Formats: sequence, structure tokens, C-alpha cells
Amino acid sequence: MKRWVTLILLLAAVITLAYVFQVPQPEDVRPLGEFYLENSYFGDYSAKSPEVITSILWDYRGIDTLFETAVFFLAIIGSLTVFRLTREQEKEVKTEPTQMEPLPLPIRTVTKVIVAMILAVSASIALHGHLTPGGGFQGGSALAVAPLLIIAAYSKYALENNGLDKTRALILRSIGLLGIALVALVPLLSGSYIMQNQPIFPAEINGQLIGGSLIYYNFFEFLAVGAGFTAVFLLLAIPEEKFKKILGVRR
Repeated sequence: MKRWVTLILLLAAVITLAYVFQVPQPEDVRPLGEFYLENSYFGDYSAKSPEVITSILWDYRGIDTLFETAVFFLAIIGSLTVFRLTREQEKEVKTEPTQMEPLPLPIRTVTKVIVAMILAVSASIALHGHLTPGGGFQGGSALAVAPLLIIAAYSKYALENNGLDKTRALILRSIGLLGIALVALVPLLSGSYIMQNQPIFPAEINGQLIGGSLIYYNFFEFLAVGAGFTAVFLLLAIPEEKFKKILGVRR
């Protein structure tokens, strides 16, 4: 009971302090904000993206975003290096144990429905990143939850038996990274700047707003992030007994 009273008093104090010392909201848009709005949504050389944050990330600080993305993928590469296996060891960890107790049918059925929903929602988050809050990284992170659920409900062998093993996940991740690099380099072919958006990439195609290069960056990052996480999840799902056998650990 005392813990609940303490927790309630603490929450009340936090809310009171937040109300008293709230950050004042500006009444007008600052000049820098006006610049971003005019050059992201309005104007002849804008991406016409109502999601100005995405436009800023790839248009005005694209190099920073590129390096931030590189840090994430270097972390994945480091994880994969730690789990580096020989061809025989790869074959060993893909061998499904003969005795595996499946989870109850309702759990497996619900997992299928949720996985289908996750795939649809994550793709929507990524492909509408130039219109609404979201983007490739957020969509890819959501996408990676789907294989994680399948591993939990069915085991990693279910993914591998259906064609999604670590090697293919890494191929998809590499395609995503290559796509990001190509979109960044395309403007150089016409004498423009690296990662330049307008007027190299059209803001609309057949009347559909795509935000120039924004939708391409979001798509390829969606692919790279989702596949990168999946590769790591597949490695982490290797049974402990098999790793002990590979490493020669007796206990």
C-alpha cells in the first residue's frame, strides 16, 4: 500500500511540475520554420511533402541521416561477425530437432493473423513516410516484429524452411543499402549534388504525391532495416545446445 501511495504522490508531483514549468509555445512560425515549410511543401523546387520532418531528414540533413543509418548497420555487421559460422556449422544450426513440441493451435493461428497485419501496417508506415509520421526506419523496425513472432510461435526453422534464412535476409539488407546509395548518387549523373531531391526526382507521378526521392529512401531503408533485424533474430534463435556443441563447451 505504501508503495502505491508513494507512486501516486510521485506521479502527482511530476504532473504538477510539468504543468507549472511547461515550455511556452511560440505563437508564430520562426523564420527557419518558414524556410523549411516553404521549401518542403510549397514552391516549384520542393518535394511537396506535408511530412516536413522526413523532408528535412533526407533533403537538408541527408548526409547526417546517411551516417546515422550507417552506424546502425555497422552494429548489425558487428553482431553478425560475432556469430560468424562455417558452412558445416551453418548446416548444423539449420538442422531441425526431431522432437519439438509445437505451441497450441490458437496461438499459431492468431500469430498468422497478427503477422499479416504487421506486414501491411509496416509497409504502410514506410511507403507513406512522406505523407504522415513514420518512414523507412520505423516501418522496417515494425516489419522485423513479424519474423520475431514467427520464431516465438513456430521456431526459427519455420522461417528457414520457407526460404527466409540468414543468407537471404542479408541479401535483402544489401539490396536495401545499395538502393539507398544509388538514390543518393543519381543526381550526380546530371551534374547536380549528391542526395539532391528536386528537381531531379519528380514530386508526383500520375497525380500521386511521392515526395521526389523521399519514397525511394523510405522503401530501401524499410527493406534494409527489416532484413537486418531478421538476420540478427535468426542468429539469436539458435538453440544454446547447438552453440555449445559448435564452441566445444562441455557444460
